[in-house]
Amino acid sequence: MDFRLLGRVGAATGAEELQLGPVKRRSVLAALLLKANSAVPVEQLIAALWDDAPPTHARTVVQGHVSRLRALLASAGAGEHGVGLMTQGPSYVFEVPETLLDTCRFERLARRGRLRQRPADAVAVLGEALALWHGPALDGTAPSAPLRAAAQTLEEARLDVVESLAVAHERLGDRAGAVAVLQAEAAAHPLCESLAEALILALYRAGRRSDALDRYHRVRCLLADELGVGPGPGLRGAYETALRGGPVGAGGGGPVSLLPAPGAGPAPVPDARYEADARYEMAGRYEADALLLAPAGRPPAPAGPAPRLLPRGVRGFLGRGTELAALDRITGAGNGAVALVTGPAGVGKTALALQWAHHRQARYPGGTLFADLRGFGGVPVEPAETVREFLIALGVPARDLPDSSAAAAALYRELTARRALLVVLDNARGTDQVRSLLPSGTGSAVLVTSRIRLSGLIVEELARPVPLDVLGPVPATELLAAAVGEERVAAEPEAADRLARLCDGLPLALRITAAQLAARPHWRLADLAAELADEQRRLALLSLDEAEESGVAAALRITVQGLPPEAVRLFALLGVVPGPDLERYAAAALLGRDPAVAAEALDRLAGAHLVTEYAPGRYSTHDLVRLYARGLGTDEGALLRLLDGYTATALAASLAAEPGEKPCCTLPREAPADTPVRTFADRSAALRWYAVERENLAAAVTAARAAGHDDRAWRLAVLQWPYVVWSVRDGWAPLLEQALEASRLLDDPDAESRVRALLGWVLTREGQLSEALAQLELAPALAARAHDPSSEAIALVNLAVALDADGITDASLRHVTRAVRLAREAQDVLTELLALQHRTHQLLARGDIAAAERCTAYALALDDHGVTTGLGALRRAALRLSRSEALLALGERDAAESCTRQALAEAASQGFQEGVNRARSQLEALGRPVDLPAAPKGGDRPVRS
Repeated sequence: MDFRLLGRVGAATGAEELQLGPVKRRSVLAALLLKANSAVPVEQLIAALWDDAPPTHARTVVQGHVSRLRALLASAGAGEHGVGLMTQGPSYVFEVPETLLDTCRFERLARRGRLRQRPADAVAVLGEALALWHGPALDGTAPSAPLRAAAQTLEEARLDVVESLAVAHERLGDRAGAVAVLQAEAAAHPLCESLAEALILALYRAGRRSDALDRYHRVRCLLADELGVGPGPGLRGAYETALRGGPVGAGGGGPVSLLPAPGAGPAPVPDARYEADARYEMAGRYEADALLLAPAGRPPAPAGPAPRLLPRGVRGFLGRGTELAALDRITGAGNGAVALVTGPAGVGKTALALQWAHHRQARYPGGTLFADLRGFGGVPVEPAETVREFLIALGVPARDLPDSSAAAAALYRELTARRALLVVLDNARGTDQVRSLLPSGTGSAVLVTSRIRLSGLIVEELARPVPLDVLGPVPATELLAAAVGEERVAAEPEAADRLARLCDGLPLALRITAAQLAARPHWRLADLAAELADEQRRLALLSLDEAEESGVAAALRITVQGLPPEAVRLFALLGVVPGPDLERYAAAALLGRDPAVAAEALDRLAGAHLVTEYAPGRYSTHDLVRLYARGLGTDEGALLRLLDGYTATALAASLAAEPGEKPCCTLPREAPADTPVRTFADRSAALRWYAVERENLAAAVTAARAAGHDDRAWRLAVLQWPYVVWSVRDGWAPLLEQALEASRLLDDPDAESRVRALLGWVLTREGQLSEALAQLELAPALAARAHDPSSEAIALVNLAVALDADGITDASLRHVTRAVRLAREAQDVLTELLALQHRTHQLLARGDIAAAERCTAYALALDDHGVTTGLGALRRAALRLSRSEALLALGERDAAESCTRQALAEAASQGFQEGVNRARSQLEALGRPVDLPAAPKGGDRPVRS
């Protein structure tokens, strides 16, 4: 597992990238990782998300993002890597080994590199440290003051390493290497005086004195223009060294003194051209890299003018630095590299391709070819037609064009073998459209854009994909500002941010929004945001009146065309999905088909970028895509099928998590028996499913209530009880209150009893005793009406627990006694163990030690049919600890120790931290050594005490 802050904030398991979701969730992760293994108060996380006054619900937003991060980590098996996100009072702690965090690895490598005595070793280690960077630090996070400050600190640390690497190259005698290292950084940070100073000295030592003096004057002019200041002492000293120093031989010569020779007298008067008040056009880092990035060995251009077929680029292009850099890396490798830009409709693939190609076409002296293959919209262009156009562009007269397609393709291969070409193939629908247009020379490069994944091109031509996602909040707002004016956006920053979110960060939608604002100069941004907030009108507003085939809906319609029927049907049902994502079993329930068919349909939708596979096997959709799908019309039974699929799977998960417990409910009578259901290997797998699906199950309960399916709503809530038990203080009350309302409308005493018993227990653990008792005092009678003795027994025990919070009462003793009898009559051993566990607690609290010892002896002798995991094991561990207390009070120290050690082993094997702590305390009270058993494997989540 790997966590990254040095570039775009991210996390991955092996080759699989975790899809972190929105910017604020990525920002929460970044803030936690910046203080890894330390407690981070919620207030600090709020400050990291909002640069201005946070909203009133900020704490709830943070808790929601933390909950989703936990689910992502659980689905990725983070526990197996020693990674966990823990609650510690009002704070959170992100536990992660330092080896998994790129900032820690960077610091360690930087420290090792600086300590290396051999220059070659220092160059290698420092280069390894810098290779960990993949863009600006904390990229993709909210632009809050704390995160900006942290990113600046990390960037300063990186620049220190860059300067150390340059020094190591100097020590190695590689003065050209020192210059190359510093030159790119100086272009990216033109106002950084320490970099400029180091570069001037490196240029001078490399025998490039005029370049060193030129660099000084460029920086001096920039400082004056941008900051209104002159060069500092260090920068002036470097200039004087270059100006006064002796000549350096072409071969590099010996070391050059950094100080003027003794008695050298005053510095000579500089050349007038260096003292003139000239201004230099400072090229940005992107353009300045061009010659450095050009692969070696490009063949020379043939005689005659080189074709330049690129259309005009998109105005107002912003951002996409990561993707532009990726295109540089891919094409910089040479060998006829093929870069494949993929992404959803309207995300800006063509704009990116043209932006990169316009800035890089000088690297290809053989010329630039461009073709819109019209794979999406209009009649697709035949490859043979494009080959003929390319041959004419390459200088073949029309009269000499071969008659056959095969001969034309052969001539194209022959001509391109001798040229260094850049070929841009836009809007490709399939590999067949592209294959014959690839140049044959290794000095060429190809850039393909497509809404489809084009796996065949990746396999056959080793194309390197560059996935393009929607814009984040900051670049999305910048795009709006570029189109409608910075003043208009600056006047309504919150409305601009809302517009960016309503447009899903999709450049096409943002440009259409900007056009709407430009056409209505009297409108405020908030006015259009209010219009777009209406889901019924949003897609209509995001289209251009004068062109039916323009707009978001048209782009999505064209993308859907040509997909297999099952994928089209599933796409139309995506509007039904109430939660944030789905996997193949949920998709199978929607379709009423086998999970394998659903998996194939999901894969085809992902290949067309209509859904995003943000984690292995899990797919999400953008809001605009969901709105479009919702408008396609749907199968009225789809939601009910999905609810039944969730219900059946939750029932299977509860049985796997607690195999000895009686099911808390059955499926609704009319639910189909053949609903596709995931199987669970063990309780760990079941608990992971609950964690990953929590948001979907909560959304399903809300959707079930809204659609009148109350019999599904209460079941979907209470079937999560195994996970509720293991994360009781994680905000379950709102969900269970919805379930309670559903059960009351059904007039179902069994459902109402179970919901009240679980809700009351949750409220008890949260310390809300009066609210808990209001639920628990009604639950036993409801269970009795439903003629379910096990349910009544559990309700009585939960009521007794709440009553005993303020001291043992006669009423609670009677409740537990009745619960024991009911469970025994029902032959429900695990519920009887629960009642006896609390009965023992009551006896110990009242000082009836002998009765407590007898109660535990009886309980531990019960046959629970070999249940060794889950709540049955925890109840036995708790009973052993109570028995140990009783034995110790009776003076039987050896027996007490043996009992405590058994309890410790059981508690540790189940991840029952509260039981482990009690066992340790009892062993310490006995004066015996505490040898902790090995931690359990499988990632069981500990009970929160």
